[in-house]
Amino acid sequence: MPYTAENPNPGPSVEKLRARIPGWGVDLDTADRPSFPQERFDLPPTGAHWDEPERQPDDPGRERSIEHAMLTPVYGTAQPLHGLSGAIRRSAYARFSEGRARHWLLLIAADRVEAAGAHARSLFTLRPDNPITETGILAERRSRPLSSRYGRGRVDARHTWMDPLLVAGPWVLAAAGLWSIAARLRRR
Repeated sequence: MPYTAENPNPGPSVEKLRARIPGWGVDLDTADRPSFPQERFDLPPTGAHWDEPERQPDDPGRERSIEHAMLTPVYGTAQPLHGLSGAIRRSAYARFSEGRARHWLLLIAADRVEAAGAHARSLFTLRPDNPITETGILAERRSRPLSSRYGRGRVDARHTWMDPLLVAGPWVLAAAGLWSIAARLRRR
């Protein structure tokens, strides 16, 4: 199990929670659940021959939430953490609980760092990223852009105005930064 049974702080009792929070624990009695009486607890065995699958060898470099005493028995190894984004992810898992926004914001930042690195690496390949085609802007001409978006109640139409900024903005900023660096180098 990912969580340990030894909980040093068991928290308030069920009675205290029920008295303090209106509606807390309304589904503890199975007869009060919306799925009653279809919900079944007499299911046949699943066929698993173990209570917990055989554990993979422990990898100290694998990220693990601080709420967990150990890694899950089986975990992925295909995408090991690396570089600056990996360091940010390790920091998020080592320092902050999954219940804190800082944990998730660091993971998002690590994802953006990884994306920026991938874009930069693509410039040195034979097929670099093409922001024009990747934004899908060329398909707009063919796919009835206005009539397909407006008047149909599409929720994503609310953020359409900022999509070009989010997609093309980093490219424009990177180009401006490179232009600025090149201009400074020319002046010297």
